[in-house]
Amino acid sequence: MSKNLFAKLGLIALAMTLSACDKSSTAIEAAPLATVRIETLSARPLSISSELSGRIAAPRIAEVRARVAGVVLQRTFREGSDVKQGDVLFRIDPAPFKADLDSAQAALRKAEANAFQARLQEQRYAQLIEGNAISGQDYDNARANARQTAADVAANQAAVQRAKLNLGYATVTAPISGRVGRALVTEGALVGQNESTPLALIQQLDPIHADLTQSTRELNELRRAFRAGQLQQIGQDQAKATLIQDDGSLYPLPGKLLFADISVDPSTGQIILRSEFPNPDLDLLPGSFIRVRLEQAVNQQGISVPQRAILRDSAGIAQVLLLDADARVSQQPVQLGQVQKDRWIVTGGLKPGDRIVIEGLQHARPGEKVEIDDTPIPLAQVTGQ
Repeated sequence: MSKNLFAKLGLIALAMTLSACDKSSTAIEAAPLATVRIETLSARPLSISSELSGRIAAPRIAEVRARVAGVVLQRTFREGSDVKQGDVLFRIDPAPFKADLDSAQAALRKAEANAFQARLQEQRYAQLIEGNAISGQDYDNARANARQTAADVAANQAAVQRAKLNLGYATVTAPISGRVGRALVTEGALVGQNESTPLALIQQLDPIHADLTQSTRELNELRRAFRAGQLQQIGQDQAKATLIQDDGSLYPLPGKLLFADISVDPSTGQIILRSEFPNPDLDLLPGSFIRVRLEQAVNQQGISVPQRAILRDSAGIAQVLLLDADARVSQQPVQLGQVQKDRWIVTGGLKPGDRIVIEGLQHARPGEKVEIDDTPIPLAQVTGQ
Protein backbone atom coordinates (compact mmCIF):
# COMPACT_ATOMS: atom_id res chain seq x y z
CA MET A 1 0.00 0.00 0.00
CA SER A 2 2.73 2.47 0.86
CA LYS A 3 4.73 1.51 -2.25
CA ASN A 4 1.76 2.38 -4.49
CA LEU A 5 1.38 5.68 -2.68
CA PHE A 6 5.05 6.57 -3.23
CA ALA A 7 4.77 5.62 -6.89
CA LYS A 8 1.72 7.87 -7.38
CA LEU A 9 3.47 10.75 -5.63
CA GLY A 10 6.53 10.32 -7.89
CA LEU A 11 4.37 10.39 -11.02
CA ILE A 12 2.66 13.53 -9.82
CA ALA A 13 6.05 15.24 -9.15
CA LEU A 14 7.35 14.22 -12.57
CA ALA A 15 4.22 15.57 -14.24
CA MET A 16 4.60 18.89 -12.42
CA THR A 17 8.27 19.11 -13.43
CA LEU A 18 7.48 18.47 -17.07
CA SER A 19 4.69 21.02 -16.97
CA ALA A 20 7.04 23.65 -15.54
CA CYS A 21 9.60 22.94 -18.29
CA ASP A 22 6.94 23.29 -20.95
CA LYS A 23 5.84 26.62 -19.54
CA SER A 24 9.49 27.85 -19.41
CA SER A 25 10.19 26.88 -23.01
CA THR A 26 6.94 28.47 -24.09
CA ALA A 27 7.92 31.65 -22.31
CA ILE A 28 11.32 31.64 -24.06
CA GLU A 29 9.74 31.09 -27.45
CA ALA A 30 7.26 33.87 -26.78
CA ALA A 31 9.96 36.43 -25.81
CA PRO A 32 9.42 39.66 -27.87
CA LEU A 33 11.86 40.60 -30.64
CA ALA A 34 14.10 43.62 -30.24
CA THR A 35 12.65 46.70 -31.96
CA VAL A 36 15.00 48.81 -34.10
CA ARG A 37 14.86 51.64 -36.58
CA ILE A 38 16.64 51.17 -39.87
CA GLU A 39 17.78 53.23 -42.83
CA THR A 40 17.87 51.95 -46.38
CA LEU A 41 20.99 53.32 -48.03
CA SER A 42 20.84 55.10 -51.36
CA ALA A 43 23.50 56.64 -53.58
CA ARG A 44 23.51 60.40 -54.03
CA PRO A 45 26.05 63.11 -54.96
CA LEU A 46 28.36 63.85 -52.03
CA SER A 47 31.00 66.55 -51.93
CA ILE A 48 34.50 65.43 -50.97
CA SER A 49 36.23 68.03 -48.84
CA SER A 50 39.65 68.38 -47.25
CA GLU A 51 40.37 70.18 -44.00
CA LEU A 52 43.55 72.14 -44.58
CA SER A 53 45.57 74.42 -42.34
CA GLY A 54 47.12 77.72 -43.29
CA ARG A 55 47.44 81.38 -42.44
CA ILE A 56 45.57 84.56 -43.21
CA ALA A 57 47.35 86.86 -45.67
CA ALA A 58 46.51 90.35 -46.88
CA PRO A 59 45.81 90.50 -50.64
CA ARG A 60 47.66 93.81 -50.99
CA ILE A 61 50.45 95.15 -48.81
CA ALA A 62 52.06 98.53 -49.40
CA GLU A 63 55.12 99.78 -47.59
CA VAL A 64 54.90 103.54 -47.41
CA ARG A 65 58.44 104.87 -47.90
CA ALA A 66 60.09 108.27 -48.14
CA ARG A 67 60.99 108.92 -51.79
CA VAL A 68 62.94 112.11 -51.06
CA ALA A 69 65.30 113.11 -48.30
CA GLY A 70 64.04 115.51 -45.69
CA VAL A 71 62.70 116.09 -42.20
CA VAL A 72 59.21 114.86 -41.29
CA LEU A 73 57.08 117.82 -40.27
CA GLN A 74 53.71 116.15 -39.65
CA ARG A 75 51.94 112.79 -39.40
CA THR A 76 48.37 113.29 -40.57
CA PHE A 77 46.78 109.85 -39.96
CA ARG A 78 45.57 107.99 -36.89
CA GLU A 79 47.45 104.76 -36.33
CA GLY A 80 45.30 101.67 -36.91
CA SER A 81 42.70 103.55 -38.94
CA ASP A 82 41.35 102.91 -42.42
CA VAL A 83 42.76 105.08 -45.18
CA LYS A 84 41.85 105.53 -48.82
CA GLN A 85 44.18 105.67 -51.75
CA GLY A 86 45.56 109.21 -52.07
CA ASP A 87 45.04 110.21 -48.42
CA VAL A 88 47.90 112.29 -47.00
CA LEU A 89 49.92 110.37 -44.40
CA PHE A 90 53.10 112.41 -43.82
CA ARG A 91 54.41 115.83 -44.77
CA ILE A 92 58.15 116.26 -45.32
CA ASP A 93 59.71 119.74 -45.19
CA PRO A 94 59.03 121.07 -48.73
CA ALA A 95 61.27 124.17 -48.59
CA PRO A 96 64.36 122.64 -50.28
CA PHE A 97 62.23 121.14 -53.06
CA LYS A 98 60.38 124.42 -53.60
CA ALA A 99 63.75 126.16 -54.01
CA ASP A 100 64.90 123.50 -56.46
CA LEU A 101 61.72 124.01 -58.48
CA ASP A 102 62.21 127.77 -58.58
CA SER A 103 65.81 127.30 -59.77
CA ALA A 104 64.73 124.82 -62.46
CA GLN A 105 62.00 127.14 -63.69
CA ALA A 106 64.48 130.05 -63.90
CA ALA A 107 66.91 127.89 -65.90
CA LEU A 108 64.07 126.94 -68.21
CA ARG A 109 63.16 130.56 -68.87
CA LYS A 110 66.80 131.34 -69.68
CA ALA A 111 66.97 128.38 -72.06
CA GLU A 112 63.76 129.48 -73.74
CA ALA A 113 65.23 132.98 -74.26
CA ASN A 114 68.38 131.54 -75.83
CA ALA A 115 66.26 129.32 -78.05
CA PHE A 116 64.18 132.30 -79.16
CA GLN A 117 67.32 134.26 -80.09
CA ALA A 118 68.76 131.27 -81.93
CA ARG A 119 65.56 130.79 -83.97
CA LEU A 120 65.55 134.47 -85.00
CA GLN A 121 69.19 134.24 -86.07
CA GLU A 122 68.45 131.13 -88.09
CA GLN A 123 65.58 132.89 -89.85
CA ARG A 124 67.76 135.93 -90.75
CA TYR A 125 70.59 133.75 -92.00
CA ALA A 126 68.08 131.82 -94.12
CA GLN A 127 67.26 135.06 -95.98
CA LEU A 128 70.89 136.09 -96.31
CA ILE A 129 72.05 132.76 -97.67
CA GLU A 130 69.61 133.11 -100.58
CA GLY A 131 71.46 136.25 -101.72
CA ASN A 132 74.88 134.75 -100.99
CA ALA A 133 75.40 137.48 -98.35
CA ILE A 134 76.85 134.96 -95.88
CA SER A 135 78.78 131.80 -96.25
CA GLY A 136 77.16 128.39 -96.03
CA GLN A 137 79.21 127.65 -92.91
CA ASP A 138 77.69 130.56 -91.03
CA TYR A 139 74.21 129.43 -91.97
CA ASP A 140 74.95 125.88 -90.82
CA ASN A 141 76.26 127.17 -87.51
CA ALA A 142 73.08 129.19 -86.99
CA ARG A 143 70.89 126.16 -87.67
CA ALA A 144 72.95 124.00 -85.29
CA ASN A 145 72.75 126.65 -82.57
CA ALA A 146 68.95 126.79 -82.91
CA ARG A 147 68.70 123.04 -82.49
CA GLN A 148 71.08 123.07 -79.51
CA THR A 149 69.09 125.72 -77.70
CA ALA A 150 65.87 123.79 -78.38
CA ALA A 151 67.50 120.76 -76.77
CA ASP A 152 68.48 122.91 -73.78
CA VAL A 153 64.84 123.93 -73.41
CA ALA A 154 63.75 120.28 -73.40
CA ALA A 155 66.39 119.39 -70.79
CA ASN A 156 65.32 122.23 -68.54
CA GLN A 157 61.67 121.27 -68.95
CA ALA A 158 62.59 117.79 -67.70
CA ALA A 159 64.44 119.36 -64.77
CA VAL A 160 61.35 121.37 -63.88
CA GLN A 161 59.25 118.22 -64.06
CA ARG A 162 61.69 116.40 -61.78
CA ALA A 163 61.63 119.28 -59.31
CA LYS A 164 57.83 119.20 -59.29
CA LEU A 165 57.88 115.46 -58.62
CA ASN A 166 60.28 115.87 -55.69
CA LEU A 167 58.10 118.62 -54.29
CA GLY A 168 55.08 116.34 -54.64
CA TYR A 169 56.93 113.48 -52.95
CA ALA A 170 57.34 115.72 -49.90
CA THR A 171 53.63 115.04 -49.34
CA VAL A 172 53.46 111.28 -48.68
CA THR A 173 50.10 109.74 -49.67
CA ALA A 174 48.56 106.28 -49.32
CA PRO A 175 49.30 104.15 -52.41
CA ILE A 176 46.37 101.78 -51.73
CA SER A 177 43.21 101.72 -49.65
CA GLY A 178 43.33 99.64 -46.48
CA ARG A 179 44.20 99.74 -42.81
CA VAL A 180 47.38 101.53 -41.80
CA GLY A 181 49.47 100.24 -38.91
CA ARG A 182 51.67 102.12 -36.51
CA ALA A 183 53.89 104.94 -37.70
CA LEU A 184 57.51 103.87 -38.08
CA VAL A 185 58.88 107.42 -37.73
CA THR A 186 57.93 110.47 -35.73
CA GLU A 187 57.92 114.19 -36.44
CA GLY A 188 61.44 115.58 -36.68
CA ALA A 189 62.96 112.39 -38.09
CA LEU A 190 65.34 112.69 -41.04
CA VAL A 191 64.16 110.26 -43.70
CA GLY A 192 65.20 109.25 -47.18
CA GLN A 193 68.87 110.00 -46.58
CA ASN A 194 70.68 107.64 -48.99
CA GLU A 195 67.80 105.15 -48.67
CA SER A 196 64.01 104.97 -48.97
CA THR A 197 63.03 105.01 -45.30
CA PRO A 198 59.89 102.96 -44.40
CA LEU A 199 57.27 105.18 -42.81
CA ALA A 200 54.21 102.93 -42.35
CA LEU A 201 52.54 99.76 -43.59
CA ILE A 202 49.09 99.57 -45.24
CA GLN A 203 47.26 96.27 -45.68
CA GLN A 204 44.05 95.52 -47.53
CA LEU A 205 41.84 93.41 -45.27
CA ASP A 206 38.51 93.06 -47.10
CA PRO A 207 38.36 90.68 -48.83
CA ILE A 208 41.23 88.70 -47.35
CA HIS A 209 43.20 85.65 -48.44
CA ALA A 210 43.74 82.33 -46.67
CA ASP A 211 46.85 80.53 -47.93
CA LEU A 212 46.47 76.79 -47.29
CA THR A 213 48.90 73.88 -47.63
CA GLN A 214 48.04 70.45 -48.97
CA SER A 215 50.38 67.49 -49.41
CA THR A 216 51.15 66.27 -52.90
CA ARG A 217 50.10 62.77 -51.76
CA GLU A 218 46.52 63.94 -51.19
CA LEU A 219 46.50 65.77 -54.51
CA ASN A 220 47.78 62.69 -56.32
CA GLU A 221 45.07 60.54 -54.70
CA LEU A 222 42.43 62.98 -55.92
CA ARG A 223 43.90 62.98 -59.43
CA ARG A 224 43.87 59.18 -59.56
CA ALA A 225 40.24 59.15 -58.43
CA PHE A 226 39.39 61.70 -61.12
CA ARG A 227 41.05 59.64 -63.84
CA ALA A 228 39.35 56.45 -62.62
CA GLY A 229 35.95 58.13 -62.79
CA GLN A 230 35.31 57.64 -59.07
CA LEU A 231 35.11 61.38 -58.42
CA GLN A 232 34.09 64.39 -60.44
CA GLN A 233 36.23 67.49 -60.18
CA ILE A 234 34.63 70.73 -59.00
CA GLY A 235 35.37 73.75 -61.13
CA GLN A 236 37.75 76.23 -59.52
CA ASP A 237 35.11 78.99 -59.54
CA GLN A 238 32.61 76.64 -57.86
CA ALA A 239 34.85 75.21 -55.12
CA LYS A 240 33.48 76.29 -51.74
CA ALA A 241 35.64 77.08 -48.73
CA THR A 242 34.48 77.13 -45.11
CA LEU A 243 36.74 78.67 -42.48
CA ILE A 244 36.91 77.03 -39.05
CA GLN A 245 37.65 79.51 -36.26
CA ASP A 246 39.82 78.98 -33.18
CA ASP A 247 36.89 77.86 -31.02
CA GLY A 248 35.76 75.31 -33.61
CA SER A 249 32.81 77.36 -34.84
CA LEU A 250 32.35 78.10 -38.52
CA TYR A 251 33.06 81.54 -39.95
CA PRO A 252 29.62 82.83 -41.05
CA LEU A 253 30.68 84.02 -44.52
CA PRO A 254 31.58 81.43 -47.18
CA GLY A 255 34.75 81.72 -49.22
CA LYS A 256 36.01 80.44 -52.55
CA LEU A 257 39.14 78.87 -53.99
CA LEU A 258 41.19 81.26 -56.13
CA PHE A 259 44.01 79.08 -57.43
CA ALA A 260 46.53 76.35 -56.62
CA ASP A 261 50.22 77.13 -56.89
CA ILE A 262 52.21 75.48 -59.67
CA SER A 263 55.27 74.63 -57.60
CA VAL A 264 55.87 72.32 -54.63
CA ASP A 265 57.82 73.35 -51.56
CA PRO A 266 60.83 70.99 -51.64
CA SER A 267 61.29 71.13 -47.86
CA THR A 268 57.73 70.06 -46.98
CA GLY A 269 56.38 68.41 -50.12
CA GLN A 270 53.30 70.60 -49.97
CA ILE A 271 51.57 72.94 -52.37
CA ILE A 272 49.89 76.29 -51.66
CA LEU A 273 46.16 76.75 -52.31
CA ARG A 274 44.83 80.29 -52.02
CA SER A 275 41.24 80.96 -50.98
CA GLU A 276 39.41 84.23 -50.41
CA PHE A 277 36.91 85.25 -47.73
CA PRO A 278 34.84 88.40 -47.17
CA ASN A 279 36.03 90.27 -44.10
CA PRO A 280 33.66 93.22 -43.59
CA ASP A 281 34.10 93.34 -39.80
CA LEU A 282 37.87 92.72 -39.99
CA ASP A 283 37.61 89.63 -37.80
CA LEU A 284 40.33 87.90 -39.83
CA LEU A 285 43.77 89.43 -39.37
CA PRO A 286 46.94 88.69 -41.38
CA GLY A 287 49.22 86.08 -39.84
CA SER A 288 46.44 84.24 -37.98
CA PHE A 289 46.59 80.43 -38.08
CA ILE A 290 43.34 78.98 -39.43
CA ARG A 291 41.75 75.80 -40.79
CA VAL A 292 39.63 75.70 -43.91
CA ARG A 293 37.30 72.97 -45.16
CA LEU A 294 37.70 72.99 -48.93
CA GLU A 295 35.36 71.13 -51.29
CA GLN A 296 37.53 69.69 -54.07
CA ALA A 297 35.47 66.90 -55.68
CA VAL A 298 32.03 65.27 -55.92
CA ASN A 299 31.22 61.56 -55.66
CA GLN A 300 28.09 61.17 -57.77
CA GLN A 301 27.36 57.73 -56.25
CA GLY A 302 28.28 58.50 -52.67
CA ILE A 303 26.94 56.65 -49.63
CA SER A 304 26.75 58.07 -46.11
CA VAL A 305 25.47 56.74 -42.79
CA PRO A 306 24.47 58.49 -39.54
CA GLN A 307 27.25 58.76 -37.00
CA ARG A 308 25.10 57.05 -34.39
CA ALA A 309 24.92 53.92 -36.58
CA ILE A 310 28.67 53.27 -36.30
CA LEU A 311 30.02 50.75 -33.78
CA ARG A 312 33.66 49.94 -33.14
CA ASP A 313 35.15 46.68 -31.96
CA SER A 314 38.06 46.26 -29.56
CA ALA A 315 40.50 46.85 -32.42
CA GLY A 316 38.81 50.12 -33.35
CA ILE A 317 37.40 48.80 -36.64
CA ALA A 318 34.19 50.58 -37.66
CA GLN A 319 31.12 48.37 -38.10
CA VAL A 320 27.40 48.65 -38.72
CA LEU A 321 24.54 46.27 -37.96
CA LEU A 322 23.17 45.02 -41.28
CA LEU A 323 19.75 43.39 -41.81
CA ASP A 324 19.13 40.68 -44.38
CA ALA A 325 15.84 39.93 -46.12
CA ASP A 326 14.62 38.00 -43.05
CA ALA A 327 15.38 40.93 -40.70
CA ARG A 328 18.28 39.00 -39.19
CA VAL A 329 21.17 41.04 -37.80
CA SER A 330 24.79 40.69 -38.90
CA GLN A 331 27.91 42.78 -38.31
CA GLN A 332 29.43 44.50 -41.36
CA PRO A 333 32.88 46.20 -41.25
CA VAL A 334 32.96 49.49 -43.17
CA GLN A 335 35.59 51.94 -44.34
CA LEU A 336 34.85 55.53 -43.45
CA GLY A 337 35.90 58.77 -45.08
CA GLN A 338 35.08 62.24 -43.86
CA VAL A 339 32.29 63.57 -41.69
CA GLN A 340 29.62 65.81 -43.20
CA LYS A 341 27.41 67.34 -40.55
CA ASP A 342 26.18 64.29 -38.56
CA ARG A 343 26.98 61.60 -41.16
CA TRP A 344 30.02 59.54 -42.11
CA ILE A 345 30.90 59.16 -45.78
CA VAL A 346 31.38 55.44 -46.47
CA THR A 347 34.21 54.51 -48.83
CA GLY A 348 33.76 50.72 -48.65
CA GLY A 349 31.74 47.88 -47.15
CA LEU A 350 28.21 49.01 -48.07
CA LYS A 351 26.18 49.40 -51.23
CA PRO A 352 22.90 51.08 -52.20
CA GLY A 353 19.88 49.15 -50.93
CA ASP A 354 21.55 47.86 -47.76
CA ARG A 355 19.50 48.22 -44.59
CA ILE A 356 21.38 49.27 -41.46
CA VAL A 357 20.27 49.74 -37.86
CA ILE A 358 20.33 53.37 -36.74
CA GLU A 359 18.41 53.11 -33.43
CA GLY A 360 18.12 50.28 -30.94
CA LEU A 361 21.68 49.03 -31.53
CA GLN A 362 22.06 48.05 -27.87
CA HIS A 363 19.19 45.55 -28.15
CA ALA A 364 20.05 44.01 -31.53
CA ARG A 365 22.25 40.92 -31.43
CA PRO A 366 24.11 39.45 -34.41
CA GLY A 367 22.33 36.33 -35.67
CA GLU A 368 18.98 37.26 -34.14
CA LYS A 369 15.89 38.57 -35.81
CA VAL A 370 14.55 42.00 -34.97
CA GLU A 371 11.33 43.88 -35.42
CA ILE A 372 11.49 47.02 -37.57
CA ASP A 373 9.85 50.19 -36.29
CA ASP A 374 8.39 51.97 -39.33
CA THR A 375 7.11 55.00 -37.42
CA PRO A 376 8.10 58.14 -39.40
CA ILE A 377 11.07 59.98 -37.97
CA PRO A 378 10.53 63.73 -37.33
CA LEU A 379 12.00 65.88 -40.08
CA ALA A 380 14.19 67.84 -37.64
CA GLN A 381 15.84 64.58 -36.54
CA VAL A 382 16.41 63.46 -40.14
CA THR A 383 18.07 66.69 -41.15
CA GLY A 384 20.10 66.94 -37.95
CA GLN A 385 18.62 70.28 -36.97
